[in-house]
Amino acid sequence: MKKSWIGGLWHKAFRSGNPLFLFIGINVAVFVVLGLLSLVSALGFTDVSLTGYVMPWLQLPASISAWLYKPWTLATYMFTQQGLFHILFNMLWLFWLGIIFLDFLKKRQFVFVYLAGGIVGGLLYLLAYSMIPVFRAESYVTVMIGSSASVSAVVFATATLLPDYTIRMLFFGNVRLKYLALAFIVIDVLAIAGFNAGGSIAHIGGALFGFVYIKRLQGGQDWSRVLGRNERNRRKLKVVRNERPVNEEPLVPNQEVIDRILDKISQSGYDSLTKVEKEALFKASKQGQNEY
Repeated sequence: MKKSWIGGLWHKAFRSGNPLFLFIGINVAVFVVLGLLSLVSALGFTDVSLTGYVMPWLQLPASISAWLYKPWTLATYMFTQQGLFHILFNMLWLFWLGIIFLDFLKKRQFVFVYLAGGIVGGLLYLLAYSMIPVFRAESYVTVMIGSSASVSAVVFATATLLPDYTIRMLFFGNVRLKYLALAFIVIDVLAIAGFNAGGSIAHIGGALFGFVYIKRLQGGQDWSRVLGRNERNRRKLKVVRNERPVNEEPLVPNQEVIDRILDKISQSGYDSLTKVEKEALFKASKQGQNEY
């Protein structure tokens, strides 16, 4: 039986095993649920603001003392968004840069960068509102939601790994990722003086984490290993003996070859790959061989 388009989207988001689609799916699902709760209240089915009741359990308070009563909000805030343009632009940037990220690094590393970037951004936000006088005065009435810190971590991790990778942008033409990242950070630094100072601080925290993570990865230290490895999938992979020289990888590369190429990218960057290695990596990414 042919799947409905809703069923297809559900499968891609929650059953495909792709963490990029999973995180986009969670963000969209939370957004839709909050929208439906708001609609129920707006239509007069209840006198209670349902979103007003739910949101305090999801959003991250700026006051550390208030956060200590709801420590889980350091995780829930990065999947919670209100406003169509808020979620639209966050998910578009996550998709565009996440696709590139997953072409060159592992699923486990993407999961780690998104979650850890959001946590670091949230912690920097809490720290700023507890230490900077002008923000401390507003900490008890300030809260934060949104995946922007996590998205910033993915953007900066990708730009640090592949600084000269070019994407085509409307009105701007071809733009290298390093210039895109630079524009992001400049805008966020300037925006600290604006109405969304907390969000900008969190963006900077996520961006710094993405940058540092890749630099440590290139130095041989992969922090994402705390999430473990998917050994079940690795056991299913067939190891093929490669009798050819290193610079002549098989047309359909096995996992050992892909691991070696990914390690080379981590240490020396994408530009260090040979044409054959780039082709092998491209074929592997199209066949879903990127391990968790």
